[in-house]
Amino acid sequence: MVTSPELDRGAILREYEAAARHLARICFKTGPPTHTGMELEWTVHDAADPARRVDRARLRAALGRHSPVLLDEASPAHPLRQGSVVSLEPGGQLEISTPPHTSIGALVRATEADIAQVSGLLRRAGLTLGGSGIDPYRKPHPLLETPRYQAMRRAFDRRGRAGRTMMYCTAGLQICLDAGESEQVPLRWAVAHAVGPPLLALFATADRHAGRPTGWASSRMGAWLAIDPSRAGPVWSPARPDDDPVSAWTRYVLAAPLLCLRTAGSDWTPPRDVTFADWLAGALPRPPTTDDLDYHVSTLFPPVRPRGYLELRYLDAQPGRDWAIPLAVLAALFADPETLHAAYLVSAPVGHRWQDAARAGLADRALAAVAARLLDLALAALPRLDLPSDLNEEIHRGVRRRRAAAERGDR
Repeated sequence: MVTSPELDRGAILREYEAAARHLARICFKTGPPTHTGMELEWTVHDAADPARRVDRARLRAALGRHSPVLLDEASPAHPLRQGSVVSLEPGGQLEISTPPHTSIGALVRATEADIAQVSGLLRRAGLTLGGSGIDPYRKPHPLLETPRYQAMRRAFDRRGRAGRTMMYCTAGLQICLDAGESEQVPLRWAVAHAVGPPLLALFATADRHAGRPTGWASSRMGAWLAIDPSRAGPVWSPARPDDDPVSAWTRYVLAAPLLCLRTAGSDWTPPRDVTFADWLAGALPRPPTTDDLDYHVSTLFPPVRPRGYLELRYLDAQPGRDWAIPLAVLAALFADPETLHAAYLVSAPVGHRWQDAARAGLADRALAAVAARLLDLALAALPRLDLPSDLNEEIHRGVRRRRAAAERGDR
């Protein structure tokens, strides 16, 4: 993390067009869509008393040489055996980020191994991973304090308590898919968004927080949607289905207010309501650099974020091994152009209903019906993933179980 302006690198940016070219180059890397990766988050709990707070020292001792540098400055931060990198969110939520794989079966097996390894490290310290998208036991409480996190909290506090809930209590499942060849990007971008509300409803696991029912199927996503629509709302909309992804993302990035302004000191709070476009136009004493733009992008949290690949950020953490089910469903929906196009036609009519999906889940009959139809498409396309027979059977059982829930309209 850059903490001093002397460490800034990159070309100086003075024009909108130069910033747009940089974003197009780094955020949409085109090529054959062959790779898939994952980022899995969990809340971390005392195994005997899950409502007890877990402090830094205990986590540091548990993770040892795999501790992220934010937790232990002297840590070598070694990856897990299968290459996943361990990181922590500001409330102490643990995250592993896998390397990309060309085989879904290989990705599942490698992820299982790394989850088993990190679970074993925690278990020896009397700790365990949570199984839902929001902490069901504890109220928001910071574990990590950095200038970035302090600036984020100040900005989000202006809109209420949702920012603290998001920062300190939520856990998501992120699926990372290649953007595809240039001519494929618009459809892949649109489908990544359009299937979001029905899949959010289908895989919602965040209905209890701090010991109480929340009234939401995914209070995790409810918190994200409440923090700031200019940086956490969706980029694509069914109202503008033909919007060029690069142009839409560029507008979104440059119109978003600065969340952090890195300085040599500990206060990174930016002037209020200054956007990156304002900075380009001379609103701050020095011009921004490409590094500043990259850092600004890292403070934007839409449901789908382009990072060279497409990062689908809208799913709740899943209990146990169930994370493999949404992974396989999304991989199957993106497996071939025909399935991708069919998924778009099915989901586009509800592709704007993020709030309804977070609040009602499968109790919303329209979302449940679309979720069931998407699962039918996924079941038909699963053979294209070439999964090992045992994993294929397990995934099929999980998908059929979720389809039955969609048919019942389970919350």
